[in-house]
Amino acid sequence: MTAALRARIAAGEVVVGTFIKTPAVQVVEILGRAGLDFAVVDQEHAPIGIEAMDLLSLAARAAGLPLLSRRWGAGEDWIAPLLDLGLTGVMVPHVADARRAEAVMAAMKFGRGQRGLSNSPRAGDYGGLTLEGFRSASDETTVAMLQIEDASALPLLDEIAAVPQADVLFVGPADLSFSMQVPMGSEALGAAIDQVVAAARRAGVAAGLFVADESQIAPWVARGVTVFVVGSDQGLLKKAAVRVMTAARG
Repeated sequence: MTAALRARIAAGEVVVGTFIKTPAVQVVEILGRAGLDFAVVDQEHAPIGIEAMDLLSLAARAAGLPLLSRRWGAGEDWIAPLLDLGLTGVMVPHVADARRAEAVMAAMKFGRGQRGLSNSPRAGDYGGLTLEGFRSASDETTVAMLQIEDASALPLLDEIAAVPQADVLFVGPADLSFSMQVPMGSEALGAAIDQVVAAARRAGVAAGLFVADESQIAPWVARGVTVFVVGSDQGLLKKAAVRVMTAARG
């Protein structure tokens, strides 16, 4: 299990990852060798199933890359199987109230008494960890990123952030702007993100944000964001290819 990421987030370090939309072990390996702090497999917006997640998790562990997943759905039954595969944590879309946050944590943390316990999967070292050792290690190291993407969540931020064991309030700016009916990049959206940062600070958790490119990291660090997802594997590849062809054509 990867203990470092959750500890680094709790310590207030700036950590940077990207979304993975391509179910290829080589992509995970390359991103790990590039030195990213983590990556999030985007099962919400890419066709990536549980079998592919098994291989991506194996590649991530070999590359030393903490791997999370984000998946669409109103329920939480997808969370435990991914953690059993050895993922470091999950990013959960549309956490709009404390009830949903509590349900997410119940699905993740054995100590809540609802997640099924077996040390037989990869995360339990195929039985190499004792049941109690696996349980405590998982609860101590798994990372919960709760996405704030709904205007209705803004008045409830303190309640959401106060849910025990949550690690990050992570803003999805596109969905939040859509929900607020304001443009991307608007002052209103910026003010809402600042609200999330302030609530995270009050609760002693981290604030996270998706940004399109690395130029946006420093300005948001100055405003209190410490967890960043920058673009995606596909976006990074496309930008590099466009840059090559632009240079080649003069």
